[in-house]
Amino acid sequence: MLFVPSGRWLTGSFNLTSHITLFLDKDAVILASQDPSDWQVVDPLPSYGQGVDLPGRRYMSLINGHMLHDVIITGDNGTIDGQGLVWWDRYNSNSLEHSRPHLIEFVSSENVFVSNLTFLNAPAYTIHSVYSRNVYIHNVTANTSPESPYTVGIVPDSSENVCIQDSTINMGYDAISLKSGWDEYGISYARPTANVEIRNVYLGAASGSSISFGSEMSGGISDVEVSNAHIYNSLTGIAFRTTKGRGGYMKEIDISNIHMVNVGTAFLANGSFGTHPDSGFDENAFPLVSHIRLHDIVGENISIAGDFFGTKESPFTSIILSNISLSIKNSDSPADSWQCSYVDGSSDSVVPEPCPELKSFDSDYGRAEAL
Repeated sequence: MLFVPSGRWLTGSFNLTSHITLFLDKDAVILASQDPSDWQVVDPLPSYGQGVDLPGRRYMSLINGHMLHDVIITGDNGTIDGQGLVWWDRYNSNSLEHSRPHLIEFVSSENVFVSNLTFLNAPAYTIHSVYSRNVYIHNVTANTSPESPYTVGIVPDSSENVCIQDSTINMGYDAISLKSGWDEYGISYARPTANVEIRNVYLGAASGSSISFGSEMSGGISDVEVSNAHIYNSLTGIAFRTTKGRGGYMKEIDISNIHMVNVGTAFLANGSFGTHPDSGFDENAFPLVSHIRLHDIVGENISIAGDFFGTKESPFTSIILSNISLSIKNSDSPADSWQCSYVDGSSDSVVPEPCPELKSFDSDYGRAEAL
């Protein structure tokens, strides 16, 4: 065990080992250095090909695990503060030398447990699990400023058997974002994100989505269950993002028992979203988006119910909506609450009534129930 007592402890990036428990005592605060020289610079992830913020290498995360197993990061509600303002300013002023670091990152690791901690001011992602399995995140709080650029809470990335529960996350961009690689690099690496459970969470996303899939999803995302989520003060509630050249798939996703309050767009599925790492992507790598079920959802003070924009080459199919009731701000024109193109599915008991492509209730729903 590495025990961190009460007090404020300044550090640059460091590595963990297998079979370790990092424990933060009550009132213990780990502070991330704001000096870039205290952060190691490492190669980009192979499923991305380059740093996410800009081409080239990236700063190593504050707390790192590489090819580890049986690791616990926990405490008596201690705090890990990334002091991200300096990184956000560098991002906004285009003065970064390398892509920003995250707070915690596990690479090619298994049996990872994170619990009972508060995370503040991540430079980019708060918790990033990549090429990992058996990751359990429980009872954590993660916050950044609403103005922080493209900060994300928890990111299961090309990882399997992930559980996120009983946590509160408020971020500048996305609260929880599932990913699996970027264009030709993610397709080649071929490591999906699969078997993910998200439950009993409170999520806010000032300029992004409380729960997002993609847009970097070239290795595939499947078999995801989200339940009992409270979504509030978010630009978008639930988003599926991809674009031509991504390849991959998003399928077998079930989202239920959601309560939304003060959300711009409740549901977004956009087939023309995101950028490419370079010009090497395959223009004919069309992503598959299919078998997504949204049900038992209530929303208050919602601006737009749903935008579903597939592509002509690869329409979104088997989108199933049921038992959804959304209170729209401008209730005088409910027809404007949904926009659809190149999408096919069905619905039952949805208010306001969705667009024609999603209105029909047919045997597709029964097949989705059986999946």
